[in-house]
Amino acid sequence: MAHAIATLAGGCFWCIETVFKRLRGVESAVSGYMGGHTPDPTYEDICNGDTGHAEVVQVTFDPDEITYRELLAVFFTLHDPTQLNRQGNDIGTQYRSAIFWHTPEQKAEAEAVIAELAAARQFDAPIVTAVAEAVTFYPAEAYHQGYFERNPAQPYCQFVVAPKVAKAEAKFHGKLRPD
Repeated sequence: MAHAIATLAGGCFWCIETVFKRLRGVESAVSGYMGGHTPDPTYEDICNGDTGHAEVVQVTFDPDEITYRELLAVFFTLHDPTQLNRQGNDIGTQYRSAIFWHTPEQKAEAEAVIAELAAARQFDAPIVTAVAEAVTFYPAEAYHQGYFERNPAQPYCQFVVAPKVAKAEAKFHGKLRPD
């Protein structure tokens, strides 16, 4: 199995991680931080907004089973790429929409997908998703990994994460792992 990596920021990483882990062809989805200037940041560091990092999910996938473009289609379903430095009530640069590319081909694909979505007027406002080169990835603390699965009754999970998961599962049902 050939492996590739995608790193995506679309607000709270719990939403994105939860959905990507359920997709066929995804080997792993790890919540973490990227794009900032503070080495080894903690969640508390990120929350104060001073480090420059975004909450991201680093996805290891088999491009023969799920393409990068398909991952981007799921990504753009999971968040509002027209909100600058926020997703709903989550406000700050750590919640920005960003695609961190690992290869020139990923950069070109991300730019093409954004251009196609804009041309199709897929969203009611301009897309503000940044496309930036991937830098050091810092995995988030262990308690963030698989957070939704371990805390489904937590109010944020019920009211924010669960509806996004349900939407993605309905739209991409054919791409989900069999349970």
